[in-house]
Amino acid sequence: MRVGITGHSNLVPDCVDVVKAAIREVLETEASGGSPLVGVTCLAPGADQLFARVVLELGGRVEVVLPAMDYRDRLKPERVAEYDELLAQAHVVSILPNELSGRHAYVMANERMLASVELLVAVWDGQPAGGRGGTGDVVEHARASGVPVVVVWPEGAERGP
Repeated sequence: MRVGITGHSNLVPDCVDVVKAAIREVLETEASGGSPLVGVTCLAPGADQLFARVVLELGGRVEVVLPAMDYRDRLKPERVAEYDELLAQAHVVSILPNELSGRHAYVMANERMLASVELLVAVWDGQPAGGRGGTGDVVEHARASGVPVVVVWPEGAERGP
């Protein structure tokens, strides 16, 4: 089963374990039909990286859609090592033809991801998106496109500033 991810990148560190467990529960339930698990992600910090870890832990494959050539350069220095580690474990890496990251590139990456999945996991607090390409926007686009969405926001989940 091909599963995509959208979610908040600013999860509070204290809630990471509970969110990761909730993602695992969804993937174990939804992707238990016998077909191989493939997780499609942009590898953004937060929800995307937690999702990629769970997919790998469950023996699945990770496919990465990078929004732009400078995507890694836009990460905070303390986020680069984890990104590099997960990127190295990806089975497929696609880089969209954008030189610079930004809303347009993120929207393109999300559209590419949604076009290739059977299910979207959304680590989402239910709040409206702060603009195109935000979590709420991706959820809305998935629903409009007919992609089933499972929202993950367990008790204790919290966003930071």
